[in-house]
Amino acid sequence: MPDLILKTTGGDRRLEFSPTQSLKEVLEANNCRVRSGCRGTGACGLCRVAVSSAEADEPTTAEQLYLSDDQILSGVRLACQVRPRQDMEVTILNPAPPSRWRTIIPAHGDHPYGRRTPAPSFPDLPKDIKRPHGLAIDLGTTHISLSFFDFSAGQWFTGRRGLNPQGVYGADVMTRLTAACESPRLAQDMRKQTIEAISDAVQDVATREGMGTEEIVKCLLVGNTAMLALLSGRNTPLLLQPAHWEHPIDCLPEDPEDLRRSWGIHPEALIEIPPPLAGFVGSDLLAGIVATGLVEAGPGSLLIDFGTNSEIALWDGNTLWVTSAAGGPAFEGCGLGCGIPAESGAIYQVKGSGLDLDFRTIDGAFPRGLCGSGIVDLIACLARSGILTPTGCFAPGFPQNGFVLPLQGPRLLLTKRDVDVFQRAKGAISAAVRVLLSLAGMGPRDLRHIYLGGAFGHFLDKANAAAVGLLPHGRAEFIHLCGNTALAGCESLLMTSDSVESLRRLTDRARIINLARNDEFEDFFLEGLYLSPWPDGA
Repeated sequence: MPDLILKTTGGDRRLEFSPTQSLKEVLEANNCRVRSGCRGTGACGLCRVAVSSAEADEPTTAEQLYLSDDQILSGVRLACQVRPRQDMEVTILNPAPPSRWRTIIPAHGDHPYGRRTPAPSFPDLPKDIKRPHGLAIDLGTTHISLSFFDFSAGQWFTGRRGLNPQGVYGADVMTRLTAACESPRLAQDMRKQTIEAISDAVQDVATREGMGTEEIVKCLLVGNTAMLALLSGRNTPLLLQPAHWEHPIDCLPEDPEDLRRSWGIHPEALIEIPPPLAGFVGSDLLAGIVATGLVEAGPGSLLIDFGTNSEIALWDGNTLWVTSAAGGPAFEGCGLGCGIPAESGAIYQVKGSGLDLDFRTIDGAFPRGLCGSGIVDLIACLARSGILTPTGCFAPGFPQNGFVLPLQGPRLLLTKRDVDVFQRAKGAISAAVRVLLSLAGMGPRDLRHIYLGGAFGHFLDKANAAAVGLLPHGRAEFIHLCGNTALAGCESLLMTSDSVESLRRLTDRARIINLARNDEFEDFFLEGLYLSPWPDGA
């Protein structure tokens, strides 16, 4: 794959890209934002960059309109009009203002709804907007992700992703719920922060993509049950009571007008927030089932939506077995001394053995810590090299205070406690999957499709995940890395007029399993603590 060398005052950065992407998409995918106001059509002339002109296509009509002959001869181009096909050096001449939001760019420069025609018809939406838009939101524990659609063209046009500001009140949902129940003021603060964060993302798109916020006429939001309860400020105490974990909880906002006003969208915009399935199985899992086509894929289809509260669904041909596993924030890179979320500078891939390790980071930035997939890789590499034993201890002859990553710069240390946190998280996931398989009368060999969702799943090395016992071994060819399935399903539901009926059909087939009441879970969990593949016949 060719590289793009970005010239900055802080030094050069080497960025990978696909030939199908525009230069603007490559830059924004790597969190290098260039000023823009036309959604990449070339109509604003703002996204100016300097490139090695011998390696670029001829200037387009839009570039000839906004750039002088002297500028073009000197290598000045519009980033949205250039599609690099080989190595290229680039300097951003008109950078965008700093933002807390990262632009979402689909893999390979395309999107499932990028060329959708004709435009969808929504008879109940406001008719006074010439260019109506839709908004899909995945409200996650760690991140908030948003997708924006141009309904007049029937197309997706941009997305944003950023940290959920509630993280300051706790990395996991139980900590936040407890804080909200103990203090009405904190509960109100968490609700306010979430609403304001979504408003900030909407404003970011409006100022950079040439969209008026009042043009948003439909919004569909999914999330886990805890995040929906904190957003609405309703029934959060029920989530701390096990008696309610297997039943639906009414946690939807009572006043959509408050959200419309706060986000600055159309005053009559339709806001849909599908209800969650149960206490810790949210509408984000339902959206993931829609996105993956889990039921349509046939019996033996499994979805694991990795996150702070990982949600799991298994389809056996008749019943949708559903549960959640409190694996903690380890898969999000939190709760570990060397961990960080999947953001710029996070190590997402580790290869090699012993002290001869190679690291890759998001954005190619200087390594600041390991995100979830990087932790899986590192632990698998250390276990394979004999530095870590199957019980998660450092082998005799190696420092017992931890493993220092062989990197330049600040010291990154994987401690025994970090390994323990990971073991408990992956033990809970593997045990939950085995419980669902047992209840369905199935085994790992009956799995025909294993869909992995979440940022963690997007970067995950299948072989390493199986080697440490996170996933069943010998099933790599059946594993699909799907990225944010919750957002993808939310997009699909946003673009259809019968989303309520689609989700009702899934809900009618679902059977919620409370792992705390399952007799097999404890044994499966203890077996899952070992850094080794699942036992044969599991």
